[in-house]
Amino acid sequence: MDQLTRQVSVPARAARLAACSLLGAALVVGLSACSDAGDLQIVNEGPGGFTVLTGDENVTIETEAEAGVVILDYGCTPGDVTVRFAAGHEVVLAGPVCPDTAIVVGDGTARLRPAGE
Repeated sequence: MDQLTRQVSVPARAARLAACSLLGAALVVGLSACSDAGDLQIVNEGPGGFTVLTGDENVTIETEAEAGVVILDYGCTPGDVTVRFAAGHEVVLAGPVCPDTAIVVGDGTARLRPAGE
């Protein structure tokens, strides 16, 4: 009987170990996906003098020398993005805007384009 118990418990232990390993791997993958929300890019292709309002962050670019900004681990904006120019007008970009899209600001213009282009 002792030998039969050992034969049953070894496969059961192996199955339990496999299940725990899968659960552990799923947990690691899930946590790593949540830890990096992605970086949001704002690219300046104009003379500067604008503020980007994401809904919970305000980023101001004052001069042409500032090529842009990357907000690290920001993720997606909570809604639309407003670009407010020093001259007084605004451009609203439909959101949410996510890290796979860059906010590109020109001379009085604003648009979205795929990040990395």
